[in-house]
Amino acid sequence: MSSVILTDIEKHFGDFTAVYKTSLEIPDGSFVTLLGPSGCGKTTTLRMVAGLLDPSKGEIRIKDRRVNDVPIHKRNLGLVFQNYALFPHKTIAENVAFGLKYRGVAKEDARKRVQDALELVQLPSVGDRYPKQLSGGQQQRIALARAIVIEPDVLLLDEPLSALDANLREDMRVELKRIQERIGVTTIFVTHDQSEALAMSDRIVVMSAGRVEQVGPPEEVYNTPASEFVANFLGASNIMDATVLGREGDDLMLDVDVFGRVAVPGRKAADVASEGPAKMVLRAEKLLLTNRDEPADGTVAVDGTVEAVDYQGQAVRYFVRAGDRQLQAINMIDEHPFDEGAPVSLRLRPRDCAALPAT
Repeated sequence: MSSVILTDIEKHFGDFTAVYKTSLEIPDGSFVTLLGPSGCGKTTTLRMVAGLLDPSKGEIRIKDRRVNDVPIHKRNLGLVFQNYALFPHKTIAENVAFGLKYRGVAKEDARKRVQDALELVQLPSVGDRYPKQLSGGQQQRIALARAIVIEPDVLLLDEPLSALDANLREDMRVELKRIQERIGVTTIFVTHDQSEALAMSDRIVVMSAGRVEQVGPPEEVYNTPASEFVANFLGASNIMDATVLGREGDDLMLDVDVFGRVAVPGRKAADVASEGPAKMVLRAEKLLLTNRDEPADGTVAVDGTVEAVDYQGQAVRYFVRAGDRQLQAINMIDEHPFDEGAPVSLRLRPRDCAALPAT
């Protein structure tokens, strides 16, 4: 069963189209992330689901009910925004209970539900405090408690972690996913942060310029991008020109710029024709740097020279010149990275490659 169904929805602001002909089905109980850069239409899509914006075209259904003309307060949705929007003059308990008050919940029942929500976000003892007495991470949890205490049909999260520092953000994304899985609420999460999307989502919807580029599980979207935009936006990729030589069994045979003949698995080249130009995609962390005298061991290898080194602690991002191309490689290291100017061998495994149409 799908909790949310969008059918050909569009949103126009005058002559500008913010969302174009978007259709999505969001399964009941799933955690789905709308991912993309600023201005791609992800927040506009979320706001249409919430009822904060009316779609210009198309249909929105929540729990099998058409809601295009249903106001926000009658959609039974939980919302958490970037700024938390807590009432500074109300206690934490009063903030969490706010939605229950307007649903006519009896005081004793409301008190219990508020306490249950505070325990769920692991802040059971702050009910009598005020928002200014809590840290940013604690306020974020309270905003989440306020959203889930009403037992919403769908939880909508618009960049709720972006105001937190990096370490706290990582902790909170683990906590948020734990809470979502425990209560089983269907969740739509908006972010521009690829690491958040990959770590938290059951499915990722990648958007660009108001259109959906790809929908799928994190592993599929990451390892088998459907377009150059997805390959570039989600992680660091090397995208190389190639010519299709034909098919051999399940593999698509490519003649790739710099690397020569590469057999790409057919499941990672489904949309590529059996002849003509194409593109090959290789994630930076799948391109291995070694000393030139080490054996190839079943990999495709070419010589290169390190041009720049971006040391990141346990890993290093290298910019390497091979022929007339500069390639990126992200490798884990035990001790010292290769130096700038070092001669190296670049190694790839064909199973790590994906192919895209040339256009």
